Amino acid sequence: MLIGVPKEIKNHEYRIGLTPTAVREYVAHGHQVMVEHNGGLAIGFTNEDYEQAGATIVADPKEIFAKADMIIKVKEPQPHECEQLREGQIVYTYLHLAPDPVQTELLAKAGVTAIAYETVTDRNGALPLLAPMSEVAGRMSIQAGAHHLLKANGGSGVLLGGVPGVAPAKVLILGGGVVGTQAAKMAVGLGADVTILDRSLPRLRQLDDIFGGRVKTIYSTVDAVDTYSREADLIVGAVLIPGAAAPKLLTREHLKNMKPGSVIVDVAIDQGGCFETSKPTTHQEPTFVIDDVIHYCVANMPGGVARTSTIALNNATLPFGLAIANQGLQAMANDPHLLNGLNMHRGKITFKAIHDVLGAQLGLEYMDPLAAINS
Repeated sequence: MLIGVPKEIKNHEYRIGLTPTAVREYVAHGHQVMVEHNGGLAIGFTNEDYEQAGATIVADPKEIFAKADMIIKVKEPQPHECEQLREGQIVYTYLHLAPDPVQTELLAKAGVTAIAYETVTDRNGALPLLAPMSEVAGRMSIQAGAHHLLKANGGSGVLLGGVPGVAPAKVLILGGGVVGTQAAKMAVGLGADVTILDRSLPRLRQLDDIFGGRVKTIYSTVDAVDTYSREADLIVGAVLIPGAAAPKLLTREHLKNMKPGSVIVDVAIDQGGCFETSKPTTHQEPTFVIDDVIHYCVANMPGGVARTSTIALNNATLPFGLAIANQGLQAMANDPHLLNGLNMHRGKITFKAIHDVLGAQLGLEYMDPLAAINS
């Protein structure tokens, strides 16, 4: 199979779909790999590194889109990239389609087989290709929050860990999954007063054991969100429904009762955000203010630590990517967890949660994923 790796083009996005190490694995399995010129240079992967791994360096990304059997990326293809895709081509990347009707319609028009990292599962029902970036984003959320709490950055001037004689900042984390757990680790490490809200009692018990009582674990209700948001200096939105739009847990009304200069970090922004007032921002302009509350809603947070993120992501995506390259669409028939990653195939939506949100709006049919690849 001919694998194509274009350079990422989103604002301040320096990650790349394959590292030289991953390229070498594909080549060792008999595949050809094309990498865009200087695609990984910003994070220390040179053209020579890729050539030594067996890749061909291509100057024009149009050649990659025109020739490759499978496109491997990090972020969702942008509109002009979607227009270069063709029927029968495989796209293997993060997609986040539920809040993105434009991309969904363009992928349907292109007729590609679109496999989303964020909906591939494992035997435990977890999301192994989303987890590495969730770990990164969870940890970064506290760094970002602490930075924007600085008075010079518009925040309330509160130090997360406080000092002897001064109380620490109060951090509220909505969701106790991978993002929430990693955020809590960072916040606890900095000495903050941390509360986690979640609706899974088993998960709250696990978190209580993990942190040994160093965080408060609260069952999430409308009243709990209202009560704890009033007291918080920093709120991290860490709620995920796989493949679907994130629920709106923090409303405009909540902002009116929050502390002036407090910060909210919406890690769920890729799936539409879990704060009502959220809108995607970039690393170049990461924040905006509503009702004296600073919103940090960067849609590619892990891109800020692009080298770490790229290596971590490749560690997770490589086995599944090799399976697709080696077996073609049959790889999904052979692996129900990889099949869960199939979001679109030849103009049809193959992930139910996405169809529930966008199917009627775009006039697109739903098709069972296994039936789709066998059709």
